Amino acid sequence: MLKELSRKSNPGILPVSPAPRTVLLTGLVIAAGALAAVFVLPAWAPGLSESLLGPEPKAYWYLSRASGLVAFALVWLSMVWGLLITSRVARRWPGVVSAGDVHQHVSLLGLGFGLFHALILLGDRYANYSPAQLLIPFAATAHKPLWVGLGQVGFYLLGIVALSFYLCRWISNRGWRALHILSFGVYLMALVHGVMSGTDTSVPWIQAVYWISAGSLLFLTTYRVLVARFSPPQAERRPSTP
Repeated sequence: MLKELSRKSNPGILPVSPAPRTVLLTGLVIAAGALAAVFVLPAWAPGLSESLLGPEPKAYWYLSRASGLVAFALVWLSMVWGLLITSRVARRWPGVVSAGDVHQHVSLLGLGFGLFHALILLGDRYANYSPAQLLIPFAATAHKPLWVGLGQVGFYLLGIVALSFYLCRWISNRGWRALHILSFGVYLMALVHGVMSGTDTSVPWIQAVYWISAGSLLFLTTYRVLVARFSPPQAERRPSTP
């Protein structure tokens, strides 16, 4: 978005293609990483191959747990940036446009990690989920179906909110506000899903993440409500369509 604004204000500036040396170096790094994944890592960490390809692979379960925590953190950060956009802090740094960009891209990242969190379980033979059980809310009955289903509903609501950035020019201000109120539902569902169905809920630092995220959002929401109530009305700023 910032690049587009720069081109409009400076028509003479054109996008610069990466240098051939940079492209070659990037290709070599990718090739070296693939080579290490195929030949070096199995020799250095024989348990990794067993965890991925053995009779009881556990890596998929670990990856699902880790990506779920990352997705929750991204939903939290997206909420934080969304609440900060109309505050004086965001106007001074990093600016309304930059804050809107961060809010949008963090939401999309959270959506991607949430999808990975679910689909990676297809490789877990112990859980033995089917694609329908992972994609249809409340269809998975093996493990706490209510709390797992709430997480699935929250994922789809996050998809609606995240993808609305690409449709903002066709959405009225009132519809935009109503749509983004869903973000609070997304966060609450993700929180309940993590607390009630997560196997890492008893870990102290994960409990701290839950408490800090809830406390920070409660504080920012209260601040925004008070500012909106006692400050003169201002024109609402929305991100432009990418």
